[in-house]
Amino acid sequence: MKMKYDWEEDVLLIEVMPEGRIDHAEQSDSLIAHLTADGRIVLLEILDASHFLTAAFQHMIRRGAEVPA
Repeated sequence: MKMKYDWEEDVLLIEVMPEGRIDHAEQSDSLIAHLTADGRIVLLEILDASHFLTAAFQHMIRRGAEVPA
């Protein structure tokens, strides 16, 4: 798995399956999942990543979950 962050655009790309071939993408709010024809995730794209990740960590902390190091 590879991750790349674009500071200027505030976009985080998470390459889940580098050998996968993207067939289509589905978007829900600031998360875009690029999928193979059979629905496997190849790439996750998080728009407004700094806001998205801050909110996700705050939610985890409020629920008492451990934040990975």
